[in-house]
Order: sequence, then structure tokens, then C-alpha cells
Amino acid sequence: MNILILGGGGREHSLAWAVKQNPKCDRLIVAPGNAGIAAIAECASFDICDGGMVVTFAEENAVDFVIIGPEAPLAAGVADRLRDAGILTFGPSEAAARLEASKAFTKEVCDAAGAPTAAWARFTMSEPAKDYIRDQGAPIVVKADGLAAGKGVIVAMDEETALAAVDDMFSGEFGMAGAEVVIEEFMAGEEASFFVLCDGLDALAIGTAQDHKRVGDGDTGPNTGGMGAYSPAPILTDALQAKVMEEIIRPTLRVMSERGTPFQGVLYAGLMIEDGKVRLVEYNVRFGDPECQVLMMRLGAQAFDLIHAAAEGRLAGCRVNWADDHALSVVMAAEGYPGDYAKGSEIRGLDGLPEDSAHMVFHAGTRSAEGRILANGGRVLNVTARGASLQEAQERAYAMVDGVDWPEGFCRRDIGWRAL
Repeated sequence: MNILILGGGGREHSLAWAVKQNPKCDRLIVAPGNAGIAAIAECASFDICDGGMVVTFAEENAVDFVIIGPEAPLAAGVADRLRDAGILTFGPSEAAARLEASKAFTKEVCDAAGAPTAAWARFTMSEPAKDYIRDQGAPIVVKADGLAAGKGVIVAMDEETALAAVDDMFSGEFGMAGAEVVIEEFMAGEEASFFVLCDGLDALAIGTAQDHKRVGDGDTGPNTGGMGAYSPAPILTDALQAKVMEEIIRPTLRVMSERGTPFQGVLYAGLMIEDGKVRLVEYNVRFGDPECQVLMMRLGAQAFDLIHAAAEGRLAGCRVNWADDHALSVVMAAEGYPGDYAKGSEIRGLDGLPEDSAHMVFHAGTRSAEGRILANGGRVLNVTARGASLQEAQERAYAMVDGVDWPEGFCRRDIGWRAL
């Protein structure tokens, strides 16, 4: 098959790595790709949020199957345009992608499904939102309703921070994403990620993970897009996973189908767990990043078969063959991230690192120039390893980190600390 993956980050590098191992893959193209992806696939440059452009490229290159990585093209309806053109596609419709693109929409679906989640209210003006915060008190969570590149959620531990967040959102700090604001009850507990493939009718759980959002060791400092992750998540026992499927995932899919917007793709449920009770924090409609990297490391070539089955509506007969292992990924980021950072510094030492089923460096924000690998983003590398235990996976990952020669980069040194 000729396969096109849309995206150019660490998530897409890990997807391309897994797909490339599958014998069904004849030709692999990634748009726009990055320096690491270019070593295993063809890279193409065009606007992946322009559905017409994506369709034209797919037709001109005899693409059989398109896998959409990031949320932006999904929210822009690219999957709809591809399906209208008769091209097999993995990813939800624009209407179904509102499970990520609108926090209020997700809350409405959860209420209709009876899925346990935080109490909430929505606002289109700042003063009523502020009155609600004063009435509820802190801690409290303030969210921009729309897509804000993972930065539109403020967990406010005091009223002053919450009120300032409302001002920021309504003043346009997050663009149109903050035109409407959702304010939620603060949920205490331990957070974990649960990933489910859906084909519009059936659902198949394919893994659990936990990530580290804070920039500094010990979960300190500002939130980021994610500084590392590991899989599986010990707190999500088999019993809790069954409970999540029964109480959250399947009711959500039922309501989506009843609304005429069946969900096909990957549903990523962020969960809060406390005293054996599970509540939904949020849905994403694509693989997490860096969670995808640890999932792909553990799934390998079968990941493509499962994704392909979801796109073709064949999940009912599918099973996941898990190895009894662990994977851990360390994000190496440019100094200054998640604030201002410089691009263009050279990364050395990558050629000396192992690349096999237990060791991979997935590129996130890189480009190549005259044979050199240069940093081209905030989160730049995902140094990922498997092991028989989480401890072994962690040791292998950090041994690889120590082999990277990049003075302008940094990482956390405690990924996996909670489980360990």
C-alpha cells in the first residue's frame, strides 16, 4: 500500500516508524515530516490543513491510505474531504473532532452519556465568568473552549490566578479559541491517559500511558506540551480500564452515533483517578505526544494493522498482542521552552545511538542542513526505550540522552518517577 501520514512531529515519526515495519507498507510519505522522518520515508511539503490540497496530492501519488496525526487538520475537516474523494482515511470527521475542538461540546456529550466528569459552566463574557469563580472559589480550572495548542488550560490554585486567566482568554491571548470559556471543578487525584481505537461502531483499547506536563523535575514549573511519558500506566489496572470502557468510552460513542456524528479514529481519554473512581478530564481525537511514542514502541508493526482495521470498520475481530514490557520517552527541548527559545543549534551524537526495537530517537522539531541536524522547535527529540521493567526502560533512555551532544538543549531527569 501507498501510505500518507500528515504531520511533522515526534508523534508522526513514531507512527511512521511503526508503519514502516509492516510488510503491507510499500511506499510511505509524510507531510511535512522532519529530519528524522526523512531517514525512513519520503517527505512532502504542502498545507496539511487544506483539504483540497491534501486530496490532490493523494490522488497524484496514488495514495491508498491516509493517517492524520495532528488535531488541526482534523478540526479543519480534512478527513471529510479525503473520504468524499473516496480515499481511505484514519481520523474523525470535522463534526466528530469537536470532542477536542470544543470543551463545551465534550461536556454536553458527557452529560448526555452520563459519563463521570467535573462540574462545569460555559461563558461568553468575562464578568459572569468572574462571578462564577468568586462563588465557587479556588482551586478551579479555566479553559479556552477551542484549540489552543495545549496551552489553553489554567489550573488555578487561587482566585486571583483564575480571574487573570479569564481576562487573558477574553482579551484574545488564545485567539478565537478563547472566545468562549469553560470553567470546571478542580479534580484531585492521579492523571493517566487511555487510548482507544474506534471504527464508528466498535472500540478497542490499545494502551495506557502517563506523561509529565511540567517543565521541571518533580513536576515543577509551567505546563508544557509534555516532557516525557511512559507506558503502561500502573494506576490503570485491568479492572479500571474495563470500568472506563463501560462508563465513559462506550456511552460517549453511543451519543456521538445518535447525534449522527459517529467517531472513527483514536480517542484519547485524559482521566483523573482517585480512590478507585475515574472521571474524564478531557478527550483528544488524535494520539498524544509524547504518549504516542511509547505506545508505538510497544506496539510495533501491528499498530498499522489495528489503525487500518479501524479505518475499514473491522475492529470487532481485532485483538492487541501486548508484550509484557514497558516503554519510556524523554523529551529533549530547546533552552527556554516553553517560553522563548532559539532555533538552529546543531545536535550531534545521534549517529552513535542504537536504533532497534528497544531504542529509538524520534525527532519532533528538527531539520537537516548540509548533513547536520538542527533544532527547529521547542520540543526537539523524543529519546525512547523499551525494557522488561520500567526501571530498565528508564535507564536505557537516559543512557541514550547522555549520548546526545546538544549544549543548547535540556530535559527532565526524572521521567517515570511517580511509577518508580
